[in-house]
Amino acid sequence: MAGTDEDAVAAADDALYVLTAVLLTPAKFPSVLGDDYPEACAALGLAPLAHGYGLVLGQDGSGARWTVVIDDVSLVAVAIATWDCGMEYDLSPDERTVVAALPGWPLAVAVAAPGVPAPHDPDPEAVGGPPLTPPDTSTWGAAQRRLGADEIALQWAMWREQIDDAAFLSPNGGSAPGATAANGKGSDGKASDGEASDSAGPHGEGSDGAASDPDAPKGKPTAGGAASDRAAEGQAVGDGASGESRKKGPKGHSGIRRVLAEARAYVDSPPPLGRVRSSFASGDARTLRADGPGWSLVARTDDIAFVLLDDEPGEVLPVGRGPELPGLLAALDKMAVRPS
Repeated sequence: MAGTDEDAVAAADDALYVLTAVLLTPAKFPSVLGDDYPEACAALGLAPLAHGYGLVLGQDGSGARWTVVIDDVSLVAVAIATWDCGMEYDLSPDERTVVAALPGWPLAVAVAAPGVPAPHDPDPEAVGGPPLTPPDTSTWGAAQRRLGADEIALQWAMWREQIDDAAFLSPNGGSAPGATAANGKGSDGKASDGEASDSAGPHGEGSDGAASDPDAPKGKPTAGGAASDRAAEGQAVGDGASGESRKKGPKGHSGIRRVLAEARAYVDSPPPLGRVRSSFASGDARTLRADGPGWSLVARTDDIAFVLLDDEPGEVLPVGRGPELPGLLAALDKMAVRPS
């Protein structure tokens, strides 16, 4: 995809109505595209350059979807920050910063440019290949699992308040007597990294100007309840699991044990860039995000962790601090990628 010819780059750049933008860097990338930065770049056919990229999503004069990749990361970061503050910003990349113009959008965008035809993909024959399309999040899988983890990180306080400290899994995967799963319906917060951005660009039209993914989790988390099909509806988590599916017992939850073991291995053998990321949190804490084959972990360095697994659709598994988790989180935070 990154190898589009110069004519396609010029056509998209010259007539692009910018809708929104997103960062693609080791510390902040749309996690819906992959478990790490190189994987997210590969989804777009881009080389994983150390400084990263900015992705500018928009429409041309015919309404066709285009993603313009630029190497001016600071410009995109300023635009996103300005839009998030509710102010206007004319994002007009210099043509010298354009790396590639990719047909289609890799993320779901729920806004459209005014005065042009409705968003549609360019003709594959005219652009030399199939256009980019957002990952399928209609059913539970890696993309939906990562979106769920994004949502927990974004709305940590809402998720944390649903957990009784006596009712979550301990770091070794065991459960307290009478423990129940953390479960819920997502939150009604802003868009996560799986979406194009928290705010639309200057030409966006839509509810509150937001560029959102209709499959992103919504609603407020709740505790307790019976299993449901919410995961299949594209939401972040399902209801509390039964005793059988929770895999309780003296040996604890096998999935939790595997995730913690693989996370510990990251400390000794660093994983691909972006597998472990650290971002700001309240106080002196940091929010940690780690991903691996079939799993995502979200934690705060001063608190508990939550785990999501590909093979447990819709479930969010809380992991108590105990004697081991604090040390693991501290070690992961030291080797994590941080925003510059």
